[in-house]
Amino acid sequence: MKARVRFLGHPVHQMLVVFPLGLLATSVVFDVMARLAHRDDWAVAGYWALTAGIVGALVAAPFGLADWLKVPVGTRARRIGALHGAGNAVVSALFVAAWCMREPGEPAQGWSLACALAGVGLALVTAWLGGELVSRLGVGVDEKAGLDAPSSLRDAKG
Repeated sequence: MKARVRFLGHPVHQMLVVFPLGLLATSVVFDVMARLAHRDDWAVAGYWALTAGIVGALVAAPFGLADWLKVPVGTRARRIGALHGAGNAVVSALFVAAWCMREPGEPAQGWSLACALAGVGLALVTAWLGGELVSRLGVGVDEKAGLDAPSSLRDAKG
């Protein structure tokens, strides 16, 4: 099932999700490193990675919703997509809570760090669900896909 919103023939949601996933996970790594090494510069990097990750999640979400709305009702893909989307809404809320509870130049600690760690844990689950949608159920995969498929640029009308 081809994605509803595409750029140069490829699904926009699949292009965008790598940014928040990477940035949010990296923010936790920087915060842990900042706490272990007592380095404020890593805490600052963690804060801004967290901020950019939240923005990236907000940008990617509408494209995922648009694709999900195209999935036929009553299918396994629709149910998995609902879990994926709802789970990612919780992931985003956890990271927003972590962001709200911390100071920009300080590493995350206490509830802020707990929310971020829970967000990373849940993101692993929702990422697996996204992989299930694409790799197993074919959501966002062009109907003409195959080992000898022509370039997507020939068909890049959206």
